[in-house]
Amino acid sequence: MASNGNGSMTMNGNGLAKIQTHKKHSNEICHDDSGPTVKAQTIAELHSLQKKRSAPTTPIEGTQTPFATLSEEERHRQQLKSISASLASLTRETGPKVVKGDPARKSETPRVSHEHHIAPTIVVTDSALKFTHVLYNLSPAELYEQAIKYEKGSFITSSGALATLSGAKTGRSPRDKRVVKDDDTENELWWGKGSPNIEMDEHTFMVNRERAVDYLNSLDKVYVNDQFLNWDPENKIKVRIVSARAYHSLFMHNMCIRPTPEELENFGTPDFTIYNAGQFPCNRYTHYMTSSTSIDLHLARREMVILGTQYAGEMKKGLFSVMHYLMPKRHILSLHSGCNIGKDGDVALFFGLSGTGKTTLSTDHNRYLIGDDEHCWSETGVSNIEGGCYAKCIDLSKEKEPDIFNAIRFGTVLENVVFDEHTRQVDYSDKSVTENTRAAYPIEYIPNALLPCVGPHPKNVILLACDAFGVLPPVSKLNLAQTMYHFISGYTALVAGTEDGIKEPQATFSACFGAAFIMLHPTKYAAMLAEKMQKHGATGWLVNTGWSGGSYGYGSRIKLPYTRKIIDAIHSGNLLNANYQKTEIFGLEIPTALEGVPSEILEPVNMWSDKKAYKETLLKLAGLFKKNFETFTNYKIGKDSKLTEEILAAGPIF
Repeated sequence: MASNGNGSMTMNGNGLAKIQTHKKHSNEICHDDSGPTVKAQTIAELHSLQKKRSAPTTPIEGTQTPFATLSEEERHRQQLKSISASLASLTRETGPKVVKGDPARKSETPRVSHEHHIAPTIVVTDSALKFTHVLYNLSPAELYEQAIKYEKGSFITSSGALATLSGAKTGRSPRDKRVVKDDDTENELWWGKGSPNIEMDEHTFMVNRERAVDYLNSLDKVYVNDQFLNWDPENKIKVRIVSARAYHSLFMHNMCIRPTPEELENFGTPDFTIYNAGQFPCNRYTHYMTSSTSIDLHLARREMVILGTQYAGEMKKGLFSVMHYLMPKRHILSLHSGCNIGKDGDVALFFGLSGTGKTTLSTDHNRYLIGDDEHCWSETGVSNIEGGCYAKCIDLSKEKEPDIFNAIRFGTVLENVVFDEHTRQVDYSDKSVTENTRAAYPIEYIPNALLPCVGPHPKNVILLACDAFGVLPPVSKLNLAQTMYHFISGYTALVAGTEDGIKEPQATFSACFGAAFIMLHPTKYAAMLAEKMQKHGATGWLVNTGWSGGSYGYGSRIKLPYTRKIIDAIHSGNLLNANYQKTEIFGLEIPTALEGVPSEILEPVNMWSDKKAYKETLLKLAGLFKKNFETFTNYKIGKDSKLTEEILAAGPIF
């Protein structure tokens, strides 16, 4: 085969094109004609072209903030000064020398100005001579690179999510959580029997803080996140998280509210700071320490220290505890609940412990999701505290939880999951590492999430219980006193282990449906809930998603379609117009009929063939409620004990 008029190719006998060269003129050079060339003369220059600098942020008009008139260089200097102050040891007058950027990419030692140097009060140490590189508010892509390069056990899964390991601890360590008891918190917080607050003194906190800060300063680099809590613009909290792992930084990037570039420029001093030195243990010889793990809160200093655990959930729930303290001071109720809103603007709150269906029922394709776990109820309405979701992954499937399944993509953190070593396909049923596998992702990964995550005052407050005893009705309408009683109780029932053949259900009570995180006495939150419900006309409901016709092992689980019909009737308001009758012992108001739900299951006794066994089981559960509530009976609400008496009267009577 001949070529075109220029005659550059012919065909060889084997059918392949034969390249022919032509003599160049003496003033020409040989070059590659295959395509356009890059605008670079060296490999280093080529690499520099690959990444462009982030676009400058929108100029700030006026002088509304102290940062508005600062130059970019001065703003950068003040930002580093703020971070250095956060990392300062309390035995020295200055913080560490900090510089932005990854030390692995630095070709020379950065210069630092000593113009305003203050002589240290102790002998200069090696750590005082080094630089601490700060990786500040990195993007998910940058954090992926850091995790995969430097953190063993970090992999990209087939869906694009980042799989990580949390080390020896795969869940929270509530017995290792400490709160500083001082003159203020001694009277403000809930201490003693039933309380999650275990005391420590200020000196011990400072010892642990120094240990954490020294560890972080000894590293070549630390990750710093400046972010927000609470979508309510009037009540948002500025938080700073200093950590040693890209995994922790990406987790908090997802879980907290992500600032805009303008908000970041004017972030200033944080309202609360977390020092996560979880890879380093606490000193077990330190007073109040009972293990190598310690999670310490100092509310006056607005600081939290984490030692001896790399489980990221400690940061999330630690900040939730802080909000349980700060928000009530502003007359804002902090809630451990799911929250969604209908197309007509009707808001519903969902309370429930693990296994009650809180996530499933609050995720409704006919309604918008405000949040799945933590909320505030203020004078203007409800707001999500977080910027992300932290979902359980065990036995996750696209069929059962399509929204959560599809949210596990690039940017999502997958904790302690098991995956195929070749395809990186995650096996969500595998419990080899832990049963507590989790996914942390931004809330906008949920298709029907409402942004910003705020809504008007709730119309319905739904308390969910998975009653494995099988004696609570599928749905009950509650008066205010009953709502307070069941809110304080926080009841569900778990099935005991069957290794020794025991199938007896086990009652579980968690005050305010989140006892591990509350700071004040449960009755204070309950009183605030009742006040807001009464003021804004919200209705309380108790919904049983557990058993009917007998206890676990004898009866059957209430069908999910029936529960969804009940929830739909609550949202629509149809259930308010039903006819009601009162049950014995618990005195609950139950509907006599509900469209789409068999009438016989609405009254639990109808479904039990053995009526005597039903009554015995009912009395047993009532006794468990009464015993649990003994912890709260001596606490007076308000100026007199009238409200306390009303709440007690709203419980089971027998």
